[in-house]
Amino acid sequence: MQAKGEFEVKRIPQEELDIGEGATVGHSRFDKRFHGPLDATSVVHMLAVMSAVPGSGAYVAMERIEGTLDGRRGSFFAQHNGVMDRGKPTLDLTVVPDTGTGDLTGLHGRIAIDIVDGKHSYTFDYDFRE
Repeated sequence: MQAKGEFEVKRIPQEELDIGEGATVGHSRFDKRFHGPLDATSVVHMLAVMSAVPGSGAYVAMERIEGTLDGRRGSFFAQHNGVMDRGKPTLDLTVVPDTGTGDLTGLHGRIAIDIVDGKHSYTFDYDFRE
């Protein structure tokens, strides 16, 4: 199954540390609002490091998503693993196994995020385990 839609993001910086030689490590909170087949809100806690080389860094994050997915109500967690290699981004965003609650019990899948002209959209490929 696949769900596609848009979402808004609000970033709330928490703290940033200079770890030397131009590199920084930072913690941020993001509040999201999803629209479309995924009608939900979420809170993301992200830990990121940026190197002294422009366009290089990485982040990890945990996200709790709560709402409805194609009419099924519940919540689940997603894990982010993002890398920026001299401007070339990669992102692996997956549902944490067995975290679905309510009608989302057994949910598994992957979420792709696209940002075009400042507008955020998602493509969620998912299924349910018995």
